Amino acid sequence: MLHVDNAPQDPQPDPTSLLAEAVRCAEERHWEVVPGTWLLDGDGAAVRCSCGDPGCALPGAHPVGADWGLLASVGSAVVRGWWTERPEASILLPTGRAFDVLDVPEVAGCLALARMERMGLPLGPVVAAPAARGRSGRRLHFLVLPGAVAKLPELLRQIGCTSDGLDLVARGEGDWLVAPPSRFGGHATALWARPPTLLNRWLPDAVELVSPLAYACRRDPSAPRLVQRETAAV
Repeated sequence: MLHVDNAPQDPQPDPTSLLAEAVRCAEERHWEVVPGTWLLDGDGAAVRCSCGDPGCALPGAHPVGADWGLLASVGSAVVRGWWTERPEASILLPTGRAFDVLDVPEVAGCLALARMERMGLPLGPVVAAPAARGRSGRRLHFLVLPGAVAKLPELLRQIGCTSDGLDLVARGEGDWLVAPPSRFGGHATALWARPPTLLNRWLPDAVELVSPLAYACRRDPSAPRLVQRETAAV
């Protein structure tokens, strides 16, 4: 089973690796990419978001401006230029375009991931992300075909669940995924639990993953009781 240490001592990623990964997302996966904010290290363990808001709820993990969705690009020259100019910027991948995301707590996600691998279910890339401010524990983000947000309520109803009290979030149009190796939320770093490869280029439909994910969420006693939302920041 995947285990990602939640300690706050994750090393700051090499800016060169951020540039390389951003270009790789655009060139190899044809995912739209846009630079986000970044962390400014302070004295001791203190960090600040580059947005300048001392109370930023998503330090280093949100778009820079309101037009971020229009700026997102798959052009490798454009992407390379962004990270050459600002090498520490986080890598944001708009959801609702090439993919949607099913977002669950780490423990539930690990349980579901192990079960789905045993069942031989097709899986796409999976991101392990540190929690945003105000939430506890890491999250696992399962990439699926677009349309998951619209499908999720009915898929849950079919298996006897509701979104109320189930920490399973579908994220689509208007939202974003923070891609590895972006650093945010303190000194933690987003990681690939299942990296993009040629074997998982074709993403699964949400209908294939919702049941095992919901089952795992119900078995996770540590998961907070949240209400599903249409768009949710990382």
